Amino acid sequence: MSTPTPTLDAAVLAARATLAGAGVPSAEADAIALAAHALGVSTSVVRHRMVLRENVDPNFLRAYAALTARRAARVPLQHLTGRAHFRRLTLAVGPGVFVPRPETEITAGLAIDAARAAAGIGIPPRVVDLCTGSGAIALAIKDEAPEAEVIGVEVSEAAYDWARRNRDALGLDVALVLGDATSALTELDGTADVVVSNPPYIPTGAVPVDPEVRDHDPEIALYGGSADGLAIPRRIAVRAAALLKPGGVLLMEHADVQGETLIAALAATGSYADLIDHRDLTGRPRVVSARRATLGLDPSTATVPDARS
Repeated sequence: MSTPTPTLDAAVLAARATLAGAGVPSAEADAIALAAHALGVSTSVVRHRMVLRENVDPNFLRAYAALTARRAARVPLQHLTGRAHFRRLTLAVGPGVFVPRPETEITAGLAIDAARAAAGIGIPPRVVDLCTGSGAIALAIKDEAPEAEVIGVEVSEAAYDWARRNRDALGLDVALVLGDATSALTELDGTADVVVSNPPYIPTGAVPVDPEVRDHDPEIALYGGSADGLAIPRRIAVRAAALLKPGGVLLMEHADVQGETLIAALAATGSYADLIDHRDLTGRPRVVSARRATLGLDPSTATVPDARS
């Protein structure tokens, strides 16, 4: 009796079961994405071929099994495919850079709106992305608000290389600076219309639950340097105040439990007004917006409120 020829739908269903058994929360979507990657086609093509119950060859099955095993070991999907989708962009990502999350698309969207609102006749708005990582926010802003001058700052050489790779591949004119977000770009003080940041904000000593984050995202992109996770965000906020024009806008992402504390810290500097916490698509507090006060402390002499360390 001959062995039945394997079909794509059977292979994907088996991979889904393997991933679900390993605790992968998006088992079906990931199984299809890995099949698409192994076949070099889109996920919609995979779904169509599954309906047709197309046969697959042994080479595909071997490659697909290897990918499924690595995903079951909780290697991030984006590390296996080498790609992360962010708003209208597809970014290259891998070890050494933080994988952009869907909730950060809200941060980018608010920055895009602020950049468009700041655009004057013949005067491009200046936008600074502090802690740019893969370049996701900076590149999305340039893509959707092409009139803006966009500058991204990243301290990690590995992440900076990913950002530069993405910028060059996408052909978007974003300036990238390898440097510390808490001290960079002093030559631009008082000139930025928008400063946006998705800084590290996990509390020191806290351990992320998801293995994809805990074991694969770089620590420099995760931990905020204090027990409340806000020591680094506080310092970045002081740097942002120096960069911003009076009336300029700061947008800073945070964990869903940090909004009130972050707003209080920004207000305590005396450099910000009109503080609002915006919710993400799940309804959780996610991004604080603040306007650079026209009166208040000189940001060059402002102190960072004590972090709970």
